[in-house]
Amino acid sequence: MRAADIKKSLIVGAGVMGSSIALTFARVGIEVALVDLNEKSLDRAVRLIRSSLNTLADHGSISSDEIPSILDRIHFSTDLKTSAHEVDFAMEVVVEVEDVKKRVFSELDELIPEDAIIASNTSGLDIFRFAEIKRPERLVIAHWFAPAHIIPLVEVVPGPKTSPEVVHSTAELMKRLGKKPVVMKEFVRSFIVNRIQNYIAMAYFEILENGWATAEDIDLAVKTSLGIRLPIVGVVQNMDFTGLDLVLDLMKSYGASNAFIEQKVKQGHLGAKTSKGVYDYNGRSEEEILNKRDLLYLKMLDHLESINAYQPI
Repeated sequence: MRAADIKKSLIVGAGVMGSSIALTFARVGIEVALVDLNEKSLDRAVRLIRSSLNTLADHGSISSDEIPSILDRIHFSTDLKTSAHEVDFAMEVVVEVEDVKKRVFSELDELIPEDAIIASNTSGLDIFRFAEIKRPERLVIAHWFAPAHIIPLVEVVPGPKTSPEVVHSTAELMKRLGKKPVVMKEFVRSFIVNRIQNYIAMAYFEILENGWATAEDIDLAVKTSLGIRLPIVGVVQNMDFTGLDLVLDLMKSYGASNAFIEQKVKQGHLGAKTSKGVYDYNGRSEEEILNKRDLLYLKMLDHLESINAYQPI
């Protein structure tokens, strides 16, 4: 199934994420059935989607005139069997409970067409271990981030039997939806972002528990440092500006080691100062590289201050 050929989608689970994902499909013209066994969940989903669409219109991302047609493309139902008819792409966004997901996968495998893709929004469960479906090559993870209709990233994760065509089509579909997919080489729990976030969480839990700083101090510290740098250099490229030789020395001071960094240092690829580190700067001088980075930092700083981003919401 090519991404361009996908006309009908199915979202199972009408919670905050499911509603937001359904909105995203409908916004680009794809019909979507949003299914949940609970009528109250569907009623809430209608309210959430309407509110999100109004916010998008207030921002100027869509016009108010588009809202009725987007809503018309979302079909709310408690009947999975009827909703699964002629679906090209099905996605489960139900609770992170193995037995529940296992049942949903089995039902989808029986109900949707054989060439349709089955996707999961999970980030913590190894669905490839327990999903019992006849065609495991069509099972893939597409992990979104809340709010799903705003945050660009979707982590696309294959299982050991997922076909390359399904991975490619899923990534291309995410692009069609306006997302920026990152394809993992294989399943590893928590993937990229949540794996990093989990370590950050461990750090601020420790700080709060020991009373070393207040919650407000922690958030202000992060917003006024990492919050400025991360959108520009991420977490990996930032090492090139620290200097990989210094990074290695710091790791050693903590009794740690990393073969990837050690190899870079051995090769003399130390970062911006040698025009090659984790990233290749194609012979540009350190001054050129730093100038480009710093101008972007200044623009980001101006923007964050202009929207009063440092104050708690």
